[in-house]
Amino acid sequence: MKRRTDAPQDRGWLVGIIFFILGLGTLLPWNFFMTASLYFQGRLNTTEWSNGTVVVRKEYYFNNWMTLLSQLPLLLFTLLNSFLYQRISEAVRIAGSLVFVLLLFIITAALVKVPMEQDRFFSVTMATIWFINSFGAVLQGSLFGLVGLLPQKYSAIFMSGQGLAGTFAAIAMLLAIASDADSESAALGYFITPCVGTLVTLFSYLLLPRLEFAQYYLNKSSKYEADTTDELLKERSSVENGKLNGHANGSVTGGSAKDGGVVETEVDPDQDGNKQAFLSQEPEESQQASVIEVFKKIWVMAFCVTFVFTVTLSVFPAVTVDVKTSFPGKWERFFISVCCFLIFNINDWIGRTVTTLKQWPSKESRLFPALVVSRVVFIPLLMLCNVQSRSFLPVYFSHDAAFTVIMTLFSLSSGYFVCLSMSYAPQLVEPKDAETAGALMTFFLALGLSIGAALSFPLRALV
Repeated sequence: MKRRTDAPQDRGWLVGIIFFILGLGTLLPWNFFMTASLYFQGRLNTTEWSNGTVVVRKEYYFNNWMTLLSQLPLLLFTLLNSFLYQRISEAVRIAGSLVFVLLLFIITAALVKVPMEQDRFFSVTMATIWFINSFGAVLQGSLFGLVGLLPQKYSAIFMSGQGLAGTFAAIAMLLAIASDADSESAALGYFITPCVGTLVTLFSYLLLPRLEFAQYYLNKSSKYEADTTDELLKERSSVENGKLNGHANGSVTGGSAKDGGVVETEVDPDQDGNKQAFLSQEPEESQQASVIEVFKKIWVMAFCVTFVFTVTLSVFPAVTVDVKTSFPGKWERFFISVCCFLIFNINDWIGRTVTTLKQWPSKESRLFPALVVSRVVFIPLLMLCNVQSRSFLPVYFSHDAAFTVIMTLFSLSSGYFVCLSMSYAPQLVEPKDAETAGALMTFFLALGLSIGAALSFPLRALV
């Protein structure tokens, strides 16, 4: 069995680049639908005339439903992963999910040119969001397991790709808005972009098994298990043979070099039995701890990641996307794309990246969960910005600069505390239980996203 020092080199950082692309591809569906909320609202929020005078506006609450139907599949498939992953191979899960995501993006792009009644368009779009995020959830969970087989720095590269997916989508939207094409052509170009991105992600995954560096690590766990099994069987076989010979002969005969005599040594059945007992207990000692035992060690981190995403998704994008600029004009076209989506995604990525340089507070500190809970202050702060239309709350922060500062701190803290929680959890358990801790944290991450999405309905109504 090869040692880690015998591992081949990642020539040209090809494997690192591939996992960056794979990380980017996992969050393209969520980010492209979220960033295109203005396009969807433009097609859904229509005015109807009653008796020739009364204007009736039908509100679809697109951002709320989009957020909820994006996160529920993640929670559902996180719960079902133990059944799904045991029955479907990794290649089918990853490549199949990418193919279905690509087909659904093609359908979404085609619908840009298809006239459709608003209720039907809303239903088709919601169904597309549900299925595209269902396949995205399978893809993300499978890739998290895959990258876990490589050295730890590749997990950071994968997470970095995920962090930049939102920035990629925001820049694509800015380019679509800035183009001189009509709104329909701009939307078509915007949705063709993730089609190309998903196709590149698929080809990148198909290239991965052909690289020597990836082959070594991706096959290492199965080789290790096979070699370990062989060694245990050989050792057990030799002990059993010794035991059988001892019982058959009743003694072990050896020649004395000193006097040439024969020395008879009785085999101690107790020692032999103890050795057998030790060998039979050895696999039990290496067994993983139960889920409950692991949860007891990481529950603080599980609470933190749930609370961070609950706060974040309760107002972003359902509330923040309806903030209006205080400088109407040409800037109004770019305001939400820049001050809401681009600023959030860039600072969220910066917050995640900072954890590789500095991790404060420590995982044992009580200050850490206290700071996480303190993020709840961003909910009223963002609700008191210039959100339109509004029913109950007054506007306290009408200037664009105030909204930009709040969004910057909001997104920086979100990325920082999420990444810190996810990295601290495996450190609180034994190495053999790190995978269980990661699976639990993924579940609570999805739980936080779903709770936040559900809370966005009453919070948007309160504004």
